[in-house]
This record gives sequence, C-alpha cells and structure tokens, in this order.
Amino acid sequence: MNTIADTSAAKPDPRAMRSFAEFYPFYLSEHSNRTCRRLHFVGSTLTLVCLAMLVATGRPQYFLYALLCGYGFAWIGHFGFEKNKPASFKRPLWSFMGDWVMYKDIWTGKIRF
Repeated sequence: MNTIADTSAAKPDPRAMRSFAEFYPFYLSEHSNRTCRRLHFVGSTLTLVCLAMLVATGRPQYFLYALLCGYGFAWIGHFGFEKNKPASFKRPLWSFMGDWVMYKDIWTGKIRF
C-alpha cells in the first residue's frame, strides 16, 4: 500500500522534477487528507460519467460538465480540506496524469480510500 507522505516537511519544487515517476510521490503528498482524496475520486468518477454522456448523446455541454466535476471536486478538496493549492497549478500535465493514476490506485487498493 502506498503511504501518503507527511505534509509538515519542506516540499520540493515540482517544476524542478524531471519525470512523472519523480513527481508522483510529491503529488501523493499533496493529497494526504482522506476527504480530499475522496473528493478527487468522486469528481473523477463523475467526469467519466459526463464523458460517457457526451459520447452517448453527442451533446457538447457534457464536456463542460466533465471539467466542472473533475476540477470542482478536486479544488474543494484542496482549498477546503487539504489547505493547499492544487498540483495542477504547478505541473498541469503531470497533475492530470497523477489524478488518473491515483484514481486507479484507489480502485486497486494501493491507496486508502
């Protein structure tokens, strides 16, 4: 089981990281609060539902709904519970990748939900 790093230690600068493998432990340290992780999980699940609705109906507003669900739930988790800025402000692509790796890791039991 992956452990979520202690957030009291000094954080490395994610912009200096050279690989996603180096970034992902930092990403997990930014998600040490269980409620924040749960909100990410709910937002990611709703994002997938919205994207499925986009494909099923062809209605483009579902893309907007997907963005609102994904980022809305995550940002509530960060600002309301984690008390930090989302990693997407520091490394947008790797943060997006981290969201989906963490989502998979929660589903597979590697990260505690």
